[in-house]
Amino acid sequence: MITTVFAFLLTLGVLIVIHEWGHYQVARWCGVKVLRFSVGFGRVVWRRQATPDSTEFVISALPLGGYVKMLDEREDSVAPHECEQAFNRKSLPRRVAIVAAGPIANLLLAVLLYASANWIGVDEPKAVLSAPAAGSLAERAGMQSGDWVRAWSREAVDAGQWLDVQSLTDLRWQVTQAALERESLRLMVSDAAGHGSRQVVLELGRIDSSEVDAKLMQRVGLGAPFSEAVLGDVKAGGPADKAGLKSGDRVLRVDGTPVTDAQHLRERIRRLAADGSVAPMVWHIERAGTTRDLTVQPRVMSEGELRFGRIDAFVGRTAEMVTVQKGPVDGLVQGAARTWEVSMLTVKMLGRMLIGQASLKNLSGPLTIADYAGQSVSLGLAYYLGFLALVSVSLGVLNLLPLPMLDGGHLMYYLFEAVTGRPVSDLWLKWLQRGGALIMLLLMSLALSNDVVRLLGLH
Repeated sequence: MITTVFAFLLTLGVLIVIHEWGHYQVARWCGVKVLRFSVGFGRVVWRRQATPDSTEFVISALPLGGYVKMLDEREDSVAPHECEQAFNRKSLPRRVAIVAAGPIANLLLAVLLYASANWIGVDEPKAVLSAPAAGSLAERAGMQSGDWVRAWSREAVDAGQWLDVQSLTDLRWQVTQAALERESLRLMVSDAAGHGSRQVVLELGRIDSSEVDAKLMQRVGLGAPFSEAVLGDVKAGGPADKAGLKSGDRVLRVDGTPVTDAQHLRERIRRLAADGSVAPMVWHIERAGTTRDLTVQPRVMSEGELRFGRIDAFVGRTAEMVTVQKGPVDGLVQGAARTWEVSMLTVKMLGRMLIGQASLKNLSGPLTIADYAGQSVSLGLAYYLGFLALVSVSLGVLNLLPLPMLDGGHLMYYLFEAVTGRPVSDLWLKWLQRGGALIMLLLMSLALSNDVVRLLGLH
């Protein structure tokens, strides 16, 4: 809990400071006097001001944002000798640059963070797959347990040339992008030892845009990485222990059906009968070179409305991992490419949510960010930097949306001024700000509601 809170506050602190620093620095370059640089809103808990005429730096009690207050004749009286330092006196290009600098700073930070994660390197599961779910796209494509995905290809990307699959994480990313574009994804696969290469096609165009969400991989049939059906720790007194199962047992068949991998076995355990019960299962196992049959009676568990079987034993071994690491130049290039890809993905998802082609349940808020921040910190520095980059991209893109109260809204005002030759009237500004505040409140409420539902496991 302490790690999660610390990681969440660190994430917000870094992203807010960088965003506001972008506004602050470009404002100073443009000759605008900055009165206050605030991290957070509300009551000030810390302040620093070198001289009465310098910028006041403050930290406020509510850390969900920040602001840079500039000298502006529309907000307060300005001394005659300072009028040339007022924001409203600056040319339109300079005002645009100052407003756009915050989101751009977040996007540039994301490039550096992704590059740093590439330079450090991360351990990710090798792209060796478990048996695809029955009826899934992967099964219909002919994919099997133990398939190693070596390369991918799309006609719309690099003219369909083959590109290496670095890890299972990389494969999932390519599947997500192809699904959003409703394009087929060609894969070059072999067995786990690298023998017997063949091509398969995932017909991702069959997936509706509204189904591109957290459960996309389940729909495609790309579940957990391959792991042998071998038992790990067995909890004393649990169903597995009562059946006589032990750590190291290899499960060969369940009720006469061969078990292909750990994922297949887990699905068999979790499966319920029509009446919501779990029938006893006969497991044919191998132990110390000999085989035997054991009867296992899973118990029924509930999480919210979900019910499933459980045996209180760890099923499977740790997946084979690969280290994904880049050199100085490649790491930076890949960081810029990933920032662009995530930005476009964010824009597409927001657009599809707006027109009803994607579920609003995809919106996440502070609770989900805090949860993921804590998880990424526990995995290591490179994972946390990647997470921080993802949130930084989201913050940069969201702030460029043409909504009043956001930087993108102010840029729309300046576009109107550039086209008409006059600024938006004060009356219109007042009503647009009110409308923008209402939209932001609704979005924040929806995101928080999604967070609560997600964390409680209700969908």
